[in-house]
Amino acid sequence: MFFSYLYPNCCGTMRMNKKIKALLHLVDDPDQEVFDTVAHQLLNYGTEIIPNLEHLWEITEDEAVQFRIEILIHRALFTKLQDAFLEWSKEKNPSLLKGALLVAQYHYPNLDIAAALALFEQIKRNIWLELNNFLAPLEQINVINSILYSYYKFKGHELTERNADLFFVNQLLENKKGNVYSIGIVILSLCEALDVPIFAVNLPRQFVVGYFDSLFNFFSSDNEPIQNVQFYIDPLNGLVYTQSDVDVYLKKINADGNQDYMQPMTNKQVIIQMLEELAITYDYNKEEEKAIELRQLISIIA
Repeated sequence: MFFSYLYPNCCGTMRMNKKIKALLHLVDDPDQEVFDTVAHQLLNYGTEIIPNLEHLWEITEDEAVQFRIEILIHRALFTKLQDAFLEWSKEKNPSLLKGALLVAQYHYPNLDIAAALALFEQIKRNIWLELNNFLAPLEQINVINSILYSYYKFKGHELTERNADLFFVNQLLENKKGNVYSIGIVILSLCEALDVPIFAVNLPRQFVVGYFDSLFNFFSSDNEPIQNVQFYIDPLNGLVYTQSDVDVYLKKINADGNQDYMQPMTNKQVIIQMLEELAITYDYNKEEEKAIELRQLISIIA
């Protein structure tokens, strides 16, 4: 059955009081206004009502009513996800990996977070065993690239493929296939955990990460360090680019001279950009309702 696959942990129903029983009985009412009222009251119970709706779906033969039930279940889950994104966005330093897992929960509402984190920790440990304090910046990146692209066989796919699954970090961690966003976010999260100064860089039409040096001016009273990019890394394949390479690219697209392109992005900015690209993918695949919902999530974060 469809929902038993999507929501395997939804076992057992809420206590069936008279009000819930009456509301469920009205889900098939042909009057749209009646259904809208019923839907609103059922959704007030949150995700706890999902097992009851699943059971109703199983005993219902009318496909139109089943579709109504599917919509109700999705609304309950999406409301919960909106609340989770709001809570995440209010954190002082929201975790990038946590934000990416929330994005994945849009498509995989019953995602096993613990299993995904265990896979992430395994990769982190393998990199940590190879890193040491005597490695130069480029040597550190070579170690990370070797583990990800040679040992784990990460394979990057272009955004132009417009495959939504490539955005979800749980799929990347399980299947080793992703795009610049899923792979990039895993790299950024790994480097943050391992104290490697890698940050996302807001280059136009690209999503790349940069190795940043913090330079201090000892003749100035300003304690704020100057962030200097030593080199750039393409998450798609781990290739390293110099500042000269980036300057040539910016000049080619007539975007040179904008210093904002050299500034590290915040975790919120990365997740917003990821959601925007995912929404474009859903638009491309004629799934407009999903694209609309993703832009609602963007408005919550922004």
